[in-house]
Amino acid sequence: MSIRDIFETLDYGPAPESDDVAQAWLERHGRRFGHFIGGRFTKPNSSTFATHHPGDGSELAQVSQGDKRDVSKAVKAAREALPAWQALGPHGRARYLYALARHVQKHARLLAVLESLDNGKPIRETRDIDVPLVARHFYHHAGWAQLLPDEFPGYEAVGVCGQIIPWNFPLLMLSWKVAPALAAGNTVVLKPAEFTPLTALAFAELAVEVGLPDGVLNIVTGDGATGAALVDHEDVDKIAFTGSTQTGRAIIEASKTNFKRISLELGGKSPTFIFADADLKKAVPAAVMGIFFNAGQVCAAGSRLFVAEEVADQVLEGIAGMAKMLRVGHTLDPETIIGPLVSEQQLDRVTGYIESGRQEGATVLVGGGRKEGPGWFVEPTVLVDTEASMKVRREEIFGPVLCAHRFTDADDADRLARMGNETEFGLAASIWTRDISMAHKLARRLKAPHPHRSPSFQDLAPGPVRP
Repeated sequence: MSIRDIFETLDYGPAPESDDVAQAWLERHGRRFGHFIGGRFTKPNSSTFATHHPGDGSELAQVSQGDKRDVSKAVKAAREALPAWQALGPHGRARYLYALARHVQKHARLLAVLESLDNGKPIRETRDIDVPLVARHFYHHAGWAQLLPDEFPGYEAVGVCGQIIPWNFPLLMLSWKVAPALAAGNTVVLKPAEFTPLTALAFAELAVEVGLPDGVLNIVTGDGATGAALVDHEDVDKIAFTGSTQTGRAIIEASKTNFKRISLELGGKSPTFIFADADLKKAVPAAVMGIFFNAGQVCAAGSRLFVAEEVADQVLEGIAGMAKMLRVGHTLDPETIIGPLVSEQQLDRVTGYIESGRQEGATVLVGGGRKEGPGWFVEPTVLVDTEASMKVRREEIFGPVLCAHRFTDADDADRLARMGNETEFGLAASIWTRDISMAHKLARRLKAPHPHRSPSFQDLAPGPVRP
């Protein structure tokens, strides 16, 4: 079932081309936000930081920089709310999750536009993919909550969960973390990414509207120091983190002394293999959107392409042609496929990697630079003639940059697997071949435990969003 199939029954209206609804929401708050602790917003801290619109670099709001005291207040509120939240039982908690799902649908336009402004992703993604999926996750876990007594007798909640989410799918990552935790009877202290805190704060308002008990969900905004304070807090029972491998290692080290439970989803440098017998009409578009969806800011993005010599020219020509078709533009333009990167820092990182590839001998087939004009845009880029020793092949770029390499008949499953496993990352992989035996041999050898399906080119192609 495609993404369109999932959501075609949900009517969110035409893709909004105006940011009026989000700007009005920001103005209502005076463009200054405190933390959400114990069921209410705190007064904004004296120490704040700006969150920007990646499309033009303009400031959207000032957000409080959380410190250890803020984290402690949030953890205390979550701990105090825990007994009553657990006492509600699965069916009682499910009612709140259902209400949150309905309110996400009710306020879908605000959430979609706000996400596009704060993150930079195209409105067609936030409106037709992210926000509907957020509602779907809360509906899903509300259902699971009601099954807990029958399916998992004697289960126990973990307690207070500290959750740290990244900036590439801000609201969707919130739902992945918050919905299952609340369903199982835990309370939450969430730290959104410093680049994209606004939809988390908007979601907190929805929690107030549905009457979620005070302290069950707390949101503390800030940077890495805020996250570290949450990780180090002795009264947090579990840390759930999605983000960089470097930060994940730091969390593991911290857990050695405080013995928290942890769950981590970290970086990736995922390989895509296209064999000579593959159905190129499907493989090429999948490879394109596997790396260029969300401007390449996806942990499981297919950022390394290994293609059989017999079809390499055809495949690379097809990918380059499609890359040129992808409209890079304003986040609220319904025809935009690729928006800006999330920050100027990320822009510098990605363009630095492209330049590094050039210096180490890679050839730019298409793209290769920053899009002219305001905002933090990078052209969809394909690098060919890449080697395993190059930084662009070894390290996670987290941008719209594909590194291609040709293989021959002499490269058997073992050799191809060594290519696929040449980096420290092992998150996802994609294999395109009609040879089922080869597919299974290679799949067993790849260090890629995370099944993943990126939206296809057809899902997000120019033209009407729905069929």
